[in-house]
Amino acid sequence: MFERLRDALRAALDAATPAGDVRDLARQMREAVIEAKVAVREMREALDRTDRELAGERQRLADAERRGRLAGEIQDEETTRVAERFAAKHRERVGVLERKRSPRRSAAPSAPGVICSRQAASAPASIRRATASRPISIVRHGKPRPTDSSARSRSA
Repeated sequence: MFERLRDALRAALDAATPAGDVRDLARQMREAVIEAKVAVREMREALDRTDRELAGERQRLADAERRGRLAGEIQDEETTRVAERFAAKHRERVGVLERKRSPRRSAAPSAPGVICSRQAASAPASIRRATASRPISIVRHGKPRPTDSSARSRSA
Protein backbone atom coordinates (compact mmCIF):
# COMPACT_ATOMS: atom_id res chain seq x y z
CA MET A 1 0.00 0.00 0.00
CA PHE A 2 2.81 2.40 0.81
CA GLU A 3 5.32 1.28 -1.81
CA ARG A 4 5.21 4.67 -3.48
CA LEU A 5 6.06 6.42 -0.22
CA ARG A 6 8.91 4.03 0.51
CA ASP A 7 10.29 4.34 -3.03
CA ALA A 8 10.10 8.13 -2.92
CA LEU A 9 11.89 8.24 0.44
CA ARG A 10 14.64 5.92 -0.77
CA ALA A 11 15.08 7.84 -3.98
CA ALA A 12 15.36 11.15 -2.15
CA LEU A 13 17.72 9.92 0.53
CA ASP A 14 19.98 7.73 -1.61
CA ALA A 15 20.19 9.50 -4.94
CA ALA A 16 22.69 12.19 -5.80
CA THR A 17 20.39 14.07 -8.13
CA PRO A 18 20.28 17.58 -9.55
CA ALA A 19 18.46 20.21 -7.51
CA GLY A 20 15.35 20.27 -9.68
CA ASP A 21 14.93 16.56 -9.13
CA VAL A 22 15.24 17.01 -5.36
CA ARG A 23 12.33 19.46 -5.36
CA ASP A 24 10.30 17.09 -7.50
CA LEU A 25 11.13 14.15 -5.24
CA ALA A 26 10.23 16.15 -2.14
CA ARG A 27 6.89 17.08 -3.74
CA GLN A 28 6.23 13.44 -4.63
CA MET A 29 7.13 12.40 -1.11
CA ARG A 30 4.73 14.93 0.39
CA GLU A 31 1.96 13.64 -1.90
CA ALA A 32 2.77 10.07 -0.88
CA VAL A 33 2.57 11.04 2.80
CA ILE A 34 -0.85 12.59 2.24
CA GLU A 35 -2.01 9.45 0.43
CA ALA A 36 -0.68 7.29 3.26
CA LYS A 37 -2.51 9.30 5.90
CA VAL A 38 -5.74 9.05 3.91
CA ALA A 39 -5.26 5.30 3.52
CA VAL A 40 -4.69 4.86 7.27
CA ARG A 41 -7.84 6.85 8.03
CA GLU A 42 -9.83 4.77 5.53
CA MET A 43 -8.53 1.54 7.10
CA ARG A 44 -9.62 2.71 10.54
CA GLU A 45 -13.04 3.73 9.25
CA ALA A 46 -13.48 0.34 7.56
CA LEU A 47 -12.53 -1.40 10.79
CA ASP A 48 -15.01 0.69 12.78
CA ARG A 49 -17.71 -0.01 10.21
CA THR A 50 -17.02 -3.76 10.42
CA ASP A 51 -17.16 -3.60 14.22
CA ARG A 52 -20.56 -1.88 14.08
CA GLU A 53 -21.86 -4.45 11.58
CA LEU A 54 -20.57 -7.27 13.76
CA ALA A 55 -22.25 -5.87 16.89
CA GLY A 56 -25.56 -5.54 15.04
CA GLU A 57 -25.32 -9.03 13.61
CA ARG A 58 -24.53 -10.50 17.04
CA GLN A 59 -27.62 -8.76 18.41
CA ARG A 60 -29.77 -10.16 15.58
CA LEU A 61 -28.35 -13.64 16.27
CA ALA A 62 -29.18 -13.35 19.97
CA ASP A 63 -32.72 -12.19 19.07
CA ALA A 64 -33.28 -15.09 16.68
CA GLU A 65 -32.01 -17.61 19.23
CA ARG A 66 -34.21 -16.10 21.95
CA ARG A 67 -37.27 -16.21 19.67
CA GLY A 68 -36.55 -19.82 18.80
CA ARG A 69 -36.21 -20.73 22.47
CA LEU A 70 -39.46 -18.94 23.35
CA ALA A 71 -41.28 -20.59 20.44
CA GLY A 72 -39.96 -23.98 21.61
CA GLU A 73 -41.30 -23.34 25.10
CA ILE A 74 -44.83 -22.84 23.76
CA GLN A 75 -44.36 -25.71 21.27
CA ASP A 76 -44.81 -23.58 18.15
CA GLU A 77 -42.90 -25.73 15.65
CA GLU A 78 -43.27 -23.42 12.65
CA THR A 79 -41.92 -20.39 14.51
CA THR A 80 -39.12 -22.53 15.94
CA ARG A 81 -38.05 -23.64 12.42
CA VAL A 82 -38.14 -20.05 11.14
CA ALA A 83 -36.11 -18.84 14.15
CA GLU A 84 -33.54 -21.62 13.60
CA ARG A 85 -33.22 -20.64 9.93
CA PHE A 86 -32.67 -16.99 10.85
CA ALA A 87 -30.24 -17.92 13.64
CA ALA A 88 -28.19 -20.00 11.17
CA LYS A 89 -28.11 -17.07 8.72
CA HIS A 90 -26.99 -14.62 11.42
CA ARG A 91 -24.44 -17.11 12.84
CA GLU A 92 -22.90 -17.44 9.38
CA ARG A 93 -22.79 -13.66 8.94
CA VAL A 94 -21.14 -13.25 12.37
CA GLY A 95 -18.47 -15.75 11.30
CA VAL A 96 -17.82 -13.88 8.07
CA LEU A 97 -17.51 -10.53 9.86
CA GLU A 98 -15.21 -11.99 12.53
CA ARG A 99 -12.91 -13.39 9.84
CA LYS A 100 -13.00 -10.06 8.04
CA ARG A 101 -12.16 -8.21 11.23
CA SER A 102 -9.46 -10.45 12.71
CA PRO A 103 -6.54 -9.59 10.37
CA ARG A 104 -7.36 -5.89 10.66
CA ARG A 105 -7.43 -5.80 14.44
CA SER A 106 -4.41 -7.88 15.27
CA ALA A 107 -2.79 -7.13 18.61
CA ALA A 108 0.61 -7.80 17.08
CA PRO A 109 2.81 -4.75 16.47
CA SER A 110 3.12 -5.80 12.82
CA ALA A 111 -0.56 -5.20 12.18
CA PRO A 112 -0.98 -3.31 8.89
CA GLY A 113 -2.66 -0.30 10.51
CA VAL A 114 0.13 0.13 13.05
CA ILE A 115 2.83 -0.15 10.41
CA CYS A 116 1.07 2.25 8.06
CA SER A 117 0.48 4.78 10.84
CA ARG A 118 4.12 4.60 11.89
CA GLN A 119 5.34 5.07 8.29
CA ALA A 120 3.00 7.98 7.68
CA ALA A 121 4.11 9.65 10.91
CA SER A 122 7.83 9.28 10.21
CA ALA A 123 7.71 10.36 6.56
CA PRO A 124 7.69 14.15 7.09
CA ALA A 125 10.94 13.90 9.06
CA SER A 126 12.47 11.88 6.23
CA ILE A 127 11.41 14.53 3.75
CA ARG A 128 13.02 17.25 5.87
CA ARG A 129 16.24 15.23 6.13
CA ALA A 130 16.28 14.66 2.38
CA THR A 131 15.84 18.33 1.52
CA ALA A 132 18.15 19.48 4.32
CA SER A 133 21.02 17.40 2.96
CA ARG A 134 21.12 19.68 -0.09
CA PRO A 135 22.43 23.24 0.11
CA ILE A 136 19.49 25.55 0.66
CA SER A 137 20.35 27.73 -2.32
CA ILE A 138 20.20 24.72 -4.63
CA VAL A 139 16.97 23.41 -3.15
CA ARG A 140 15.19 26.75 -3.40
CA HIS A 141 16.59 28.11 -6.64
CA GLY A 142 17.74 25.08 -8.60
CA LYS A 143 21.21 26.53 -9.20
CA PRO A 144 24.14 27.58 -7.02
CA ARG A 145 24.22 31.13 -5.75
CA PRO A 146 27.12 33.36 -6.79
CA THR A 147 28.25 33.34 -3.16
CA ASP A 148 29.14 29.64 -3.43
CA SER A 149 32.87 29.13 -3.87
CA SER A 150 32.35 26.89 -6.88
CA ALA A 151 30.22 29.54 -8.62
CA ARG A 152 32.79 32.27 -7.91
CA SER A 153 35.64 30.25 -9.38
CA ARG A 154 33.64 29.56 -12.55
CA SER A 155 32.72 33.20 -13.03
CA ALA A 156 36.28 34.41 -12.61
